[in-house]
Amino acid sequence: MDPLQQWIAQFKAMSDGIIDSYFIVDNDRNIVEFNRAFFSMLPRGVARGLKGKKCFDVLALSVCKDACIAHQCWRDKRHVRLDEIDGKITGEDKPMRFILSAVPIFGPSGEQLGALEIQRNVTDEAMVQVKYQEMLDTEARERERLAGQIRSRTKELLETNQLLLRVQKELLNYKKGLMI
Repeated sequence: MDPLQQWIAQFKAMSDGIIDSYFIVDNDRNIVEFNRAFFSMLPRGVARGLKGKKCFDVLALSVCKDACIAHQCWRDKRHVRLDEIDGKITGEDKPMRFILSAVPIFGPSGEQLGALEIQRNVTDEAMVQVKYQEMLDTEARERERLAGQIRSRTKELLETNQLLLRVQKELLNYKKGLMI
C-alpha cells in the first residue's frame, strides 16, 4: 500500500467527526478520496467517477488558478484557511461561497503526498449577510432623507418664526404710535 493510501486509511478511522465536505488530492490535484457530504453536493453526472478527476474540474473556486489552496499549504508546509471564497460546482449555475481549509499530507520520510481540503458551504449565511447589509444601507439612506426633511422644515420654521417676530414688533410699534 502506498504512503498516501496508508494515510487515508488512518484518516478514515476518525473522519466521521468532520461534518463539512472534504476531499483528498494527490500531488497532481487528482481527487483520491472524498466524504459523503462532498459527493452529495455534486450533481449526479459530476459525482460519478469522482476519483481521479482534478479538483478544479469538479469545484471551480475563485482561488483555483492564481492562489490554489493546496499549493499554498504545500508551499508553506502548514494548514491554510481562506474565508468567503466564491465558487461553482461543475454543471451548476448557482454561485456558492465557502470557507476553505487545506492541510498538507506528508509521508513518513517527510515527502509531500497530497492535501486534505475541507469546504464549509456558507452560501446561505453569505446571502443573509448581503440582504442584511442591503437593509442597513436602505435604512441609512432613509434616515439621511428624513434628517434632510427635518433640517429643511426646521429652517422653514425658523424663517417663519423670524417673520412672526418682525410682524409682532411692527404691530407693537404701530400700537405704540397710536397710543401716543
